[in-house]
Amino acid sequence: MSALLYLSLLIASWPFWSTTPSACIVEICDNGLDDDGDGLIDLNDPDCDCPVLEPVSLIPNPSFEDYGCCPSSRSQMECASGWIQASTPTTDYLHTCGWMGWEDLPVPLPMPDGEGCMGFRDGRPGGGVNQAPEPNWKEYAGACLTGPLRAGVTYRFEFYIGFTYLMNSPPTSLAFFGSTDCANLPFGDGLANFGCPTNGPGWVQLGSVPINGVNQWKKKEISFTPAQDMHAIVIGPNCTSIPSDVAYYYFFDNLVLAEQTAFDFRISAVENPCSETFALRIPAQDSLQYQWYRNGIALVGETGSELKVAGQTGNYQVRVLGPNSCRLTAVYQYRIPVITNQIDVVACPGELYAFGQQTLRESGIYYDTLKTINNCDSVVRLNLKFLGEEKDTVYAKIFEGESWQVGAKHFSKPGEYTVTLPSQYGCDSLVYLILDAYRLFIPNAFSPNGDGRNDTFTIFPGPGLTEILQLQVFDRWGGLIFETSTQDANGTKNGWDGNIKGKPATPGHYVYQATIRFDDGKERIIAGSVSLVR
Repeated sequence: MSALLYLSLLIASWPFWSTTPSACIVEICDNGLDDDGDGLIDLNDPDCDCPVLEPVSLIPNPSFEDYGCCPSSRSQMECASGWIQASTPTTDYLHTCGWMGWEDLPVPLPMPDGEGCMGFRDGRPGGGVNQAPEPNWKEYAGACLTGPLRAGVTYRFEFYIGFTYLMNSPPTSLAFFGSTDCANLPFGDGLANFGCPTNGPGWVQLGSVPINGVNQWKKKEISFTPAQDMHAIVIGPNCTSIPSDVAYYYFFDNLVLAEQTAFDFRISAVENPCSETFALRIPAQDSLQYQWYRNGIALVGETGSELKVAGQTGNYQVRVLGPNSCRLTAVYQYRIPVITNQIDVVACPGELYAFGQQTLRESGIYYDTLKTINNCDSVVRLNLKFLGEEKDTVYAKIFEGESWQVGAKHFSKPGEYTVTLPSQYGCDSLVYLILDAYRLFIPNAFSPNGDGRNDTFTIFPGPGLTEILQLQVFDRWGGLIFETSTQDANGTKNGWDGNIKGKPATPGHYVYQATIRFDDGKERIIAGSVSLVR
């Protein structure tokens, strides 16, 4: 059975939508006028009630509009009604009532449907000392379906995926997974690097689709026929592990999952939404009558299967009339997208930087609006920094005998220094170095005579010493006579009491060696001699 024949039979079974005049004035639903004087025109008036021909998503809360709490920070997907954090790495819930995402990863606006969406990472970048990227850090959201996906039935999954800056949202593949049991949510046994659902039992991949974009929303679809009844779904990145040193981040919105036949009669776009020839279209059928509406008000005379939009943004619908019946298509939200790009520029002090019609002399954030090849507005965000306007301040500490390097210069004495460095941008930058020294007090003599003063040889720390890892004392022939690895940082315990195997040591000179650690994390070995006096 063809899609149009299916629609004709379906429309024939719809109840008749009558606009037959009665004794009082009633709203005429296709003339663009407020006929009954109640301030409501055409479809906005209850007199013009007409059921909507729209796929009903089996995914609960498909546009993330219903919420139990407004998100105040990341990882609060539980605020979105019906949704579950499916993986140990947590997805983010964004809503205009609260948190709207990471400042450096802005969500494209407007959102495709309503005021909420979901954000997720694909991998986590490395950072810090010896912290490698985590390509299996994959964030998924899941839901129990309002009704099962039946085995052998063809379904269609339509969704929007949002992209931020190209560096953080490169081309990707979106994956869609199903499970026969809601008890399989969440998955991964609490392992942060478990990866995709199919790395464990209970999940199958229902489909995957490649997609790309920059600072915009893109609509995609996946059609599939499950081999088993499915009761739960998970959405997120595909199973490919791609190590990266930057955060890959994307958004989801308006997730419609229904039988394929429910999508056969919908408004579709012709041309790019910024093009002057942009139009909307529905399947044409001679036995049906059409009327186009924008924001619920009839576009008088627009009764064909195609509508020239002419840049008029709004919510478009088509009323479809059949014999004794009426239905409305789902709303098509026509918004002219605004593409946002970011440029980071470093310039030398004293230079002038041309940005559109502006000539810039100071560091800051600037904006300019251009037109793309498709006539869309492109907002360029410039992050401009002039080097040398402020000194980069470096605080450092060294130990005796060490030096600190800035560029080609080495500094071995505490003090304050200003260093000029040539940069890769062809201009000089300034570094203001504040150099301090780690200090210790190590006595050169001690007298273990029991008078309570200087009875133990130990190391007395200065600021910054965190641990004495080992202290050893040797006699003049090199024999080890004392050792401790439990010396605490304040130097008051476990020093040498002047005895060798419980007997007083002979007065004289002894050699020590210690391994110490400061708050910079480095271990250092120090050595010297001490005199035992009785």
